[in-house]
Amino acid sequence: MDSMTDSKSTKEEFKVNGEELLAKVKELVREGNVRRLIIKDKDGKTLIEIPLTVGVVGGVVGIVIAPVLAAVGAIAALVTECSIIVERNEEKK
Repeated sequence: MDSMTDSKSTKEEFKVNGEELLAKVKELVREGNVRRLIIKDKDGKTLIEIPLTVGVVGGVVGIVIAPVLAAVGAIAALVTECSIIVERNEEKK
C-alpha cells in the first residue's frame, strides 16, 4: 500500500441556526479538506448529505456547488436549529 495515499478522516459537528447555515457551509467548502457534509435537524434527522470528493479549484467552486448551495439555502429557510457534521480528510505523510 502506498503511504502517500493513506488518509484518515475526522468528524466534527457545528450547531447553527437557520440564518447561519448557508454561510457556514460556504466557509467549510472553501476550506478544501472537507470530504462530506451532513446537515441534520434539531431532532437528529438527516436533511441532506453533501459529498465533496471532487477537488474544487478557484472559480469552479461556484459552478460545481451552486445547486447544492441552493438546496442548503432552502433548508436554511425552513429550520430554526440544525447541526452540520463535517467529515474531513487528513492525509498522512
